[in-house]
Amino acid sequence: MKEKVILVVSLIFGLAALLLTTHYLKGKEAEFNRRIAEVYRGARKVNVVVASDKIPGGTVLTKKDLAVADVFESAAGSHAVRRDDVQQVLGKKVMFPVERGDVISWAFIEGGIPTTGGLSSLITPGLRAISLSVGGASAVSGMIQPKDNVDVLGTFAFPSQDTPGQMETVTLSVLQDVTVLATGQTTSREQLLGGRGRSRSSGGYSTVTLEVTPRESELLVFAQQMKGSLTLTLRHPRDVTWKRDLPTVNFDHLQHQLPAINLERQQNVRHKKDL
Repeated sequence: MKEKVILVVSLIFGLAALLLTTHYLKGKEAEFNRRIAEVYRGARKVNVVVASDKIPGGTVLTKKDLAVADVFESAAGSHAVRRDDVQQVLGKKVMFPVERGDVISWAFIEGGIPTTGGLSSLITPGLRAISLSVGGASAVSGMIQPKDNVDVLGTFAFPSQDTPGQMETVTLSVLQDVTVLATGQTTSREQLLGGRGRSRSSGGYSTVTLEVTPRESELLVFAQQMKGSLTLTLRHPRDVTWKRDLPTVNFDHLQHQLPAINLERQQNVRHKKDL
């Protein structure tokens, strides 16, 4: 009898633990979905052409190779083949392998974008192109190429908030997740027609042209006129995240926040425990 009571009690506690765990996980899932919804609130979706299955390089495209999907415009990029243009890629050859579900870009298609226009034809309607004097180490050793996504950081001399009359050097994030339209005189279309891919212009440019909104273009023009420098950091092509409330870095911040910054790197980037 005693053993049966223990068994029943154990079952009750087990069920209670299961219910609590389920409730906890559902709460975490709801929080995660809420955060995702907040990130993408107001983001516009577009109809683009994607690969219905893995497509080997050199394949001549047919209807069975392609499908249509709704994706966020920021993830699709300005060179994605839109649904209305699907007939223009049928019968054309893909120059590179494409994985199932990947967005078909005009850069993958032999002949590229079907237009003879210049840079203006590559700009997403409603956005603007602006060139920054950035090269070498400030452009990730000249490895940034058209169609990459970058963050723009600026280092400037500002009046000190603590010492009136003095200047201090500060670094801050100006813009996040910006599409590169061109490096020097090279656009993605010219890369494709040149036939030498990403190595064609590596390191050989001193300007980078970005695709920005009109408000962002004003901000960048002002930033270029200030005494300081702009630096680009390169993103993974599928990383469309952004960080809220990034701090302005000055000497005081650097001096006091280094331990916390290194701890965050070890725990969140290197996945190590604090000993």
